Amino acid sequence: MLECSLVAGLTASGADAYIMHVTTTPSVSYVTRTDGFDCGIMISASHNVFSDNGIKLIGAGGGKLDGGTIDELEAFLAGGGGGLPRASGSDIGASFDYIGGRNRYIGHLISLSACSFKGYRVGLDCANGSAWQIAKPVFDALGAKTYVIGCSPDGLNINESGSTRPARLCELVRERGLDCGFAFDGDADRCIAADEYGNVVDGDGLLYILACRLRALGELNDSGIVATVMSNSGLEESLAARGVRMCRTDVGDRFVHARMTETGAALGGEKSGHVIISKYGASGDGLVTAIKVLEAAAERGVSFSALLSGYSPLPQAELSVPVRDKNLPFERGIEEFAEKTAAECDCTRVNVRASGTERAVRIMAEGKELAACKRCIAGIARYLSDISGCN
Repeated sequence: MLECSLVAGLTASGADAYIMHVTTTPSVSYVTRTDGFDCGIMISASHNVFSDNGIKLIGAGGGKLDGGTIDELEAFLAGGGGGLPRASGSDIGASFDYIGGRNRYIGHLISLSACSFKGYRVGLDCANGSAWQIAKPVFDALGAKTYVIGCSPDGLNINESGSTRPARLCELVRERGLDCGFAFDGDADRCIAADEYGNVVDGDGLLYILACRLRALGELNDSGIVATVMSNSGLEESLAARGVRMCRTDVGDRFVHARMTETGAALGGEKSGHVIISKYGASGDGLVTAIKVLEAAAERGVSFSALLSGYSPLPQAELSVPVRDKNLPFERGIEEFAEKTAAECDCTRVNVRASGTERAVRIMAEGKELAACKRCIAGIARYLSDISGCN
């Protein structure tokens, strides 16, 4: 429904619409950038349930549109969206089947690894999302023996597994004795991994692996890498021990990319699994991340867990609390309360933020003891519940 509406609106205004069908957000970014399109549009619920389907707008360079442009568009729509130009006659736009663009993206992915993955037994969780027709062919072509779950989409079951729910992948790795596994989210711009023991390796762990590899290749400059306020302080300390600097920015891959552009950093990402390697694109790409991480293991001939040698994350606890109004808690001092609670629980760091995709507030606490972190987020969650009209 959303695709048909968008195509109708675009062509009615005189634009041409090239339709890639079911595909990933990174593939739209890649095709927009490499084929010289004016913009790209991705219809996706991202990492959420199907009812949260919305629109991601991608600029000509392949990155997310800047916040100012998004605000202008939203204000225009809130005002009724009147005054759009309408084409007529031969000026009306046309729509084109562009599945070839998706196929070229698959070819691009296959070309990224300098190593064969022959001999590797790899689990893939496609989250019943857009990677289900892409991930397996890519890893098969690279020589891996693949074991796939989350590959039976029905339009309603998206993200029932995948990067936000990696337990099924971990179970698959343990049961089949696999070398590793990779879980993607619904639109495949995130990647979470599992090592050969079935242990979760989140975005911070993947950033550590990639930072160490890029440093060994001489591809990291003095800017180091970019992470967000949610990334583990253990990542920062572990990278510092290897001579790699880490700077932080707000949550969201567009903020990560903006800081990477500002500093010239070659690598950036989020704990949630968005990882940007500037050499390959301007936004997170779960499949690129998986390929380059497995390439790091193949090049060295080591196990997946060995790639994490030297990485010591601190205990963290996280919680997402549904709310009616995302702004109200911050108007009522939730951040000050969180800092007080963290001090009382002997936590070294706390972060409270509004979700960018849901009506929810995200809470994260970090410290020396996991139990203390859990007490901290539970106390903050109770305060949220006590705020009138919050939930």
